[in-house]
Amino acid sequence: MTTLADDHHSRTGLRIGLPLAIGAAFAFGMSGAWARGLIDAGWTPGAAVTVRIWVAALVLLVPTIIALRGRWRLLRQNAVIIALYGLLAVTATQLFYFQAVAVMDVGLALLIEYTAPVAVVLWLWLRHGEKPTARSILGAVIAFIGLVLMLDVLSGRIVDIGGVLWAFGAMVGAAAYFLLSGRSDTGMPPLVLAGAGLFVGAIGLTLAGAVGILPIAWNTDDVTYRFGTVPWFVPVLAIGIIATALAYVLGIASTRVLGSRLASFIALAEVVAALLFGWLLLGQLPNLVQGLGAALVLTGVVVVKLGEPAALVSGDPVLAPPGEQFADGLEVIDPRYETGRAGARTSPDDT
Repeated sequence: MTTLADDHHSRTGLRIGLPLAIGAAFAFGMSGAWARGLIDAGWTPGAAVTVRIWVAALVLLVPTIIALRGRWRLLRQNAVIIALYGLLAVTATQLFYFQAVAVMDVGLALLIEYTAPVAVVLWLWLRHGEKPTARSILGAVIAFIGLVLMLDVLSGRIVDIGGVLWAFGAMVGAAAYFLLSGRSDTGMPPLVLAGAGLFVGAIGLTLAGAVGILPIAWNTDDVTYRFGTVPWFVPVLAIGIIATALAYVLGIASTRVLGSRLASFIALAEVVAALLFGWLLLGQLPNLVQGLGAALVLTGVVVVKLGEPAALVSGDPVLAPPGEQFADGLEVIDPRYETGRAGARTSPDDT
């Protein structure tokens, strides 16, 4: 009888969580294409990402305050974590990704960013001595071969080295996103970490622009996409509200239902979404070799994730040992998909 009840609960959770997770992935995946339109219209990547993060931070302000429930001490106690999260996991990831999409296809830039799990495995090995499994090593090799094909260097195609380096910078930021939000000893609800981190990132970007470190230029000219021309505020609102704030909320909701391990695989749909929106909004499509490389990158990332230790790394409620819980009784789960892409890539768009 209990088995039947559990099975019914699992099916119900899948019906609810799956659409939410796919929605989060597609919301994050559209950010690069919308941003590329603004950049082509004369916006700097710094301006696009600053507006994106400010809009999302303001949208999530009230939900963040509600999630705190008056426990302001959590912000003081975790000030360092919040600052690092805001500057690395949010700001660096999104800024570097937008810098990359300014000179290369949005889907290819996101695929490079999505090799972050490989960087996490390498960091844990070098820093903490957590030797990767044979499956993780195989996945890393597959992903590397995919990157070579995806960049199409074997055919003699000229690669924008700057764009590739920016994309790898976004990958490092996404890896920091995994590692920083993976701490289960902060006592902060995931939404609080996301909301506070977005505010820190927005303030940091604004200060960097004010002192001239970050070039910020924008205008109110219409923005042209493949389907036509729209006012400048359309992509701004799409990036800030849909591709960031809504994507974070959907990511949190879906992971609470599905658990991080399943949600992390579904979140790979963000890459498909980026390719789709790159085609719909910008007319960008990878060639056959790049498509094969993209498939290998995704395969490699999946293999790397399958090579992770199942219980503590995934943090899924059904796999984690008893007693491994967040403050407030929340199960320890992978925060990359509790807080969205910055990430569900909210891309940590991100992804």
